[in-house]
Amino acid sequence: MKNIILASALIVFAGIASGQKTVDQLMKARAFAESGQYNNAIGVLSAAIGSSEESSLLMERAEAYIYTGDLSAALNDLNSANRITPGLGEYGLARVYAMRRDVSTSLYHLERHLTSAFKKSERVILLDPAFSNIENRPEWRQFWRREWYTGYERQMAEIEYYSSRGNTDQARTILRSLTADYPGNSENLYAAALVDISAGNLSGAAKSLAELTAKHPSEERYLRLYAHTQEDMRNPSGASVTYTRLISMNIPDAGLYLSRAECYRKTGEFSKARADAASYLGFYNDSKKGLSLAGRIESDAGDNLRALEYFSRNVILHPNDQQCYVDRANTYFLSRSWDRAINDYAMSLDLMPDNPEAWLNKGISLLNSGRRDDACLDFRRAFRLGEKRATEYISRNCIR
Repeated sequence: MKNIILASALIVFAGIASGQKTVDQLMKARAFAESGQYNNAIGVLSAAIGSSEESSLLMERAEAYIYTGDLSAALNDLNSANRITPGLGEYGLARVYAMRRDVSTSLYHLERHLTSAFKKSERVILLDPAFSNIENRPEWRQFWRREWYTGYERQMAEIEYYSSRGNTDQARTILRSLTADYPGNSENLYAAALVDISAGNLSGAAKSLAELTAKHPSEERYLRLYAHTQEDMRNPSGASVTYTRLISMNIPDAGLYLSRAECYRKTGEFSKARADAASYLGFYNDSKKGLSLAGRIESDAGDNLRALEYFSRNVILHPNDQQCYVDRANTYFLSRSWDRAINDYAMSLDLMPDNPEAWLNKGISLLNSGRRDDACLDFRRAFRLGEKRATEYISRNCIR
């Protein structure tokens, strides 16, 4: 009996380990692809597919092949993915055949996609540049005369559109019709959350999303919206829990680690924040966002030397970004290294002269360096740009 339990545990562990390995390989490939290194992405995915031919790996490699122009290889991977997970590759096949100007084959696969479990919205499809080669063909226009979406799907799409555009009244009107015509549908809660977010009613949205994610604990779309809503409500503790749920689903998105790291930074859980920032930087080691957050984590944790390592790397990698200089200047400011703070604030202001806080902090640094007259010029500049805190420094130091 013990042997059976041990064997079962090992099988479960192997499955979890395999899933984690796959998601790590997908994130590594995506990092390469997003930096334009498509051949490196293909190399990572080919090695992974050699060990385990999974549909997610094939789909990702197909996308990389498309960017390199190897449409034949992309078709092979999409067909292979379809054999493993029926319907998964249909949209990709429709896109590739459209790129080849083969309108009939493209529409054949697009129809199969629209009747699959992976159906995309009409808006996403019509805005996809892959179909630009066939969108003026009569077959394309005839295809879209057919009703591919239900009345419910169309109303949901309208609510998403109007909510995203801030047209809350129109979205709310459609929501009332939707809930009256389709009572009890779980998507109604999602639609209600979108309308509440558009109206600024974050607590109402959070209530709907809490109920929705309890009913559908593995629905990525609901969890992402819930996490963002919790962040907007200044509830980083709750958002970190929701991001943990997303990460546990093996979603190949390294950005989830960065989002959770920011939540942990705000709750003061610096060890966890460091670990998540390191996970993200393991895939995007030159990321401006990643390095900036890693530096702020160290600064908040009181390790200014380590913070300066991250911020200095960001300045080297992104010398024309004013925020990189501000980040490092703020750390010098906190450690009372006034001359270095002055230099970095000055560099940031050369790049973006309308930053009132940078003018104020530069002025404070100048004042602490004994350069009162120069400091007063900066305080007045900060005040003119709307920095009210400058008033106190002007009244204390600049009025004689």
